[in-house]
Parts: sequence; C-alpha cells; structure tokens
Amino acid sequence: MTPTAGTPAGPYAGTTRLNARRRSLELDALADDPRVDLLVIGGGVTGAGVALDAAARGLRTVLVEARDLAFGTSRWSSKLVHGGLRYLASGRVKVARESAVERGVLMTRTAPHLIRALPQLVPLLPDLLRPGQASLIRAGFHAGDALRLSAGTPGALLPRMRRIDAARTRQLVPGVRTAGLRGALVAHDGQLVDDARLVVALARTAAQYGARVLTRVRAEDVTGTSARLVDTLSGQALTVTAGAVVNATGVWAGEVDTSIRLRPSRGTHLLVDAAVLGHPAAALTVPVPGSTSRFVFALPQQLGRVAIGLTDEDAPGPIPDEPQPTEAELTFLLDTVNAALATGLTRADVRGAYAGLRPLIDTGGGNTADISREHAVLESPSGVVTVVGGKLTTYRRMAEDAVDAAVRLRGLPARTCWTARLPLVGAPGHGDSRPVPAAGIPVSLLARHGGAAHEVLAAGELEPVAEGVDVTRAEIAYAVTHEGALDAADVLDRRTRIGLVAEDAERARKAVEEILAEIGAE
Repeated sequence: MTPTAGTPAGPYAGTTRLNARRRSLELDALADDPRVDLLVIGGGVTGAGVALDAAARGLRTVLVEARDLAFGTSRWSSKLVHGGLRYLASGRVKVARESAVERGVLMTRTAPHLIRALPQLVPLLPDLLRPGQASLIRAGFHAGDALRLSAGTPGALLPRMRRIDAARTRQLVPGVRTAGLRGALVAHDGQLVDDARLVVALARTAAQYGARVLTRVRAEDVTGTSARLVDTLSGQALTVTAGAVVNATGVWAGEVDTSIRLRPSRGTHLLVDAAVLGHPAAALTVPVPGSTSRFVFALPQQLGRVAIGLTDEDAPGPIPDEPQPTEAELTFLLDTVNAALATGLTRADVRGAYAGLRPLIDTGGGNTADISREHAVLESPSGVVTVVGGKLTTYRRMAEDAVDAAVRLRGLPARTCWTARLPLVGAPGHGDSRPVPAAGIPVSLLARHGGAAHEVLAAGELEPVAEGVDVTRAEIAYAVTHEGALDAADVLDRRTRIGLVAEDAERARKAVEEILAEIGAE
C-alpha cells in the first residue's frame, strides 16, 4: 500500500506500528513543525475514523487523545454492527438506511475480519410476547431483510429471516425456557469480536497513511485553528496551528466546545459465563415489558462470556471517566432475560458489568430512548468543527461528514473520501495482511487479528497469559510493540478485554507487567 504525501519521514513512515518510541518521535517532530492541516481531538471510534479519512485524503493530520484509544464510549457498546431495524420501527428511515449501508461496508470491505454474522433469536414462549407482538417482530425482521437488500449486503453473509422449531431453538440457545416453547424467529445482524479492536485498527491504519496518533496528550485552549497540546506523561506543552480542528470527544464534546448541549444516556451490560447458558451460539432476544421496540439481548462474547444488555437511562451531571452500572439496572436486566430462561440467573452469576454513555444531542424533554441516534456536524462560534450523536456502526459516515465540513469551511486541499473502499489493518484486502495456517493457532487469536496474525505470532509465545484466559503472551507483546499500549491498563482494559472481569485481570496482571518490562519502549 502506497502511503500518501502526508506520511511523515522516519523509521515508521508508511507502517501501522504504534508504540512508545513512535509516539516520542512524532511529538518531537510536531514540536519542530507545529503546523498541520487537521487536528482531531478524541481517540474513540469517531475520532479515529476522522483521522483515517483525513489522512487518506492527503491531509497532514494529528489525532490527540487525553487518555487512551477507545477509552470512552467506544469500548462499552454491545459489540453489534446494527442494520438499523430498531430505527426503522420508530419511523427513522434515514438513519435505518444509513446503518444498513455502513454495516455492509464494515462486513464486506472495511473490517470483515473483526465481524461475524450473529443469529438473533426471539423465542416463541407463552407470556413472553403480547398478543400480536410475534407478528410485529416478524414484520420487522422482514423489513430488516429489505434494508439489507437495499444496502447491497449479500444474503450469503447475512441470511434472511426465518422461523425455526423448538429443537433448533434449544441448539442455538440451550438455556432457553422449554415449557410451551413453539420455536423462535431468527434474524441476523453483525457482531464485532471487540469494539475497542475496531478503534485500534482505525488508528493504526490512519498512522499508515501519515496521521500522527498521540495518546496521553491533552488539548487545551482549543480554537478553530489552534490548540495547546500537553503531554500528560512529561508535562511538556506545545501549541499547534491547524487548518481546521475537529472535536470528536463524544460525551466530553461540551468540554471542548461549550456551545454543544448533550444529553448523555447510560447503557449498561452485565457479564456471565457462557457455560451457565449452555454456550449459546445465538443472541437471545427478549422483549422489554411494555415496549414495542426495546429488547434485552444475551450476546455471546469472546473470552467465554455472555453480555446481557442494555439499558437506556438518563445520565445527567459530570461525565465520569468510567460510568458505573446501578443496582437497579442490573436487576432490570436479570429480571427481563430470566423471563426467557429455564433456570434464572442471580447476582451470584454476574462476573462483571460495564456501562457506557451515549453522546445524544439534547432535543428537550422525553425519554432518552426516544432521542434520535442521528449524528450532527456543527461549527461552533470559535470555529471548531464538532461531530456528535450517531453510533458505532455509522462512525465512517460521521467521519466523512466531519472532514467534508472541515474541508468546505476551511478550504483544505483534500481529495474526495474513499474510506468505503479502504480495508483496515488485518482485513483481507489490506496490503500487510497474510494468510496464516489455522493449525496450532488459537481460533480466538485469528478472530481478534485477522490477516495481521502473522505479525502477532512473531511477537511472542502462544502460551496463555493466565490460566483460563484465551489471550496469549504474544498478543500482550504485540499490543505494546504494534498497537500503542503504554501500560498494563491499556493492555488489560482496551487492547484485550481481560479487564472486564476483575478476577481475570488480577490473574493476568503479573504476566502482563512482566512482558511490558521485558519489551520497554520500542
């Protein structure tokens, strides 16, 4: 793959490697020449998407993130790549269509190595569905098929809706309640192996196209053409001048641009061992009592877990670094999913829980569940371009719209967007991807790294980092040498998701710290 004209010179020119050494060199280079075309603030999925879009258009691009890649909302999702069915049900045809199109882009070109087709199963059980609700769900699933067709996503990738019998239902979700079970309705959607891995892949691909990706760098005194950047590790500061500044900080957007008004909504998930549900192969989908469009999902995950979510609760007040689930939310999730289970789950089954804040645009009163998930690109009085709203599935379109706005408003010399055709590192079409024989290699490693697995294998040993954790020592080393992890928290909580279960993190921490000490700064 040929890097763009904006690619910096030096030992990392044109490579996807992110590490402490590259970070140091690029901070030094920025201090020597602090002029850039586009400064992106925020290292979540939207900010990383903006950096890739801009760098791929040939703009001199810098992304700064005060903490770590995927530190905020981007790592707290359901890991679903939605086709927009929920939005169609509430009459939001535009956002539904956009979701279906972007899902197809992700699954066929951008990141097919990170996404699989996931069956979503609604069991036909007495007392679970209200009269007529099964027909509404069936109609909704057929509408989802129509969205898939209109987006050009092949049926071989996402099979059409169907009804299955009780025996097949129990095969897919062994823990389902069997008394009165009349089968299930099944549709398919996309599922990421991990949302944080998508963010890292975006950032690494942006770096290959010349973007400087700088974590632990805080932006202060931000205007439409400048910002003071503070290296939080050394305390050193520098001022950059930019053709345009894009604020992609999600729920923190109002702290960068005080003209922005958001209404954060908290989405909570709990984690249980997959074994307690019989290792399901499909997402159990349970209607929320009293709602026609909300469901609780029991979603199979990596690392032998099932995530049960999610809630949609107002979250006013200061924005915490790590939102915390409430006991009421955990009770709601357990009560809802238990209505479809043969053996109910209890708090003793909960191995972990997490919550994320959706950066919804404040439109006044009403429930947060009713607020549109459409995104907006806004120019503040200071000239900062802010992109807010939206959701993980549509990050690429959000990024395109934000860069288009910056180019239009500031007259930047950029080519047209082509990220819909641009494969990320690890994807089959990426220039650095290589086929790897599956024999003797953990399936989980291949699922997390795709065509970059050959680089991971060269980074270290395939021994698990801890007993019962299917993350290898090689993946830990690779997180430091190639994926920009600077400390144990970066590795445990974002490059891998070991940290989602505190007991797992404690068992793995010593080995992770030993590997970091052995590697040092590259």
